[in-house]
Amino acid sequence: MPKVHRRGRTKNRKFSPLISGIPQNAGRTKKGGSKMMDGCPGARTQDFREKETKGDESGKRQSQLRQWPIQLHLVSPEAPYYQKADVLLSADCVAFTVGDFHKDYLKGKSIAIACPKLDEGQDEYVEKIKSWIDDTKINTLTVMIMQVPCCGGLVAMAQQALQSAKRKIPVKSIVVSLQGDILSEEWVEA
Repeated sequence: MPKVHRRGRTKNRKFSPLISGIPQNAGRTKKGGSKMMDGCPGARTQDFREKETKGDESGKRQSQLRQWPIQLHLVSPEAPYYQKADVLLSADCVAFTVGDFHKDYLKGKSIAIACPKLDEGQDEYVEKIKSWIDDTKINTLTVMIMQVPCCGGLVAMAQQALQSAKRKIPVKSIVVSLQGDILSEEWVEA
């Protein structure tokens, strides 16, 4: 069986030759013979091609990314761009669903991205977030997640770090729908 590499871990999985990259046992057949995903709602196949696009697509937008790296495993929590910054901690998928992510959410912020479902070593994430709060003295933390259940783990990590930190800062949670709509914005309690 081929080995699949996912963010620091290796698993043996059997893949279907018909649907590249999807485990053979991940779907079941419904009436009419088409496949649908079982299990995690975040892995359920959905087709948005018929969704009407709106907005002005003229002109090129400038990227608002002010740093590298951005993956939480790779960032140093004491990097200068985190010092007294407003920080955006985003689930990996968010930027792909929110059309104006850079303009509306990233502009003026330092960022880190993570996936609470696929990333390993998440205890390190809690320590890095705590270090942002206590050591680099970030001003605010905004956690953007998808509406799928597994994404809630990112907010839970931020809460855990906030509870164990000496300083208290405002933490906001923003939940995004699978089609890029903002479902909720609320302040997180420690």
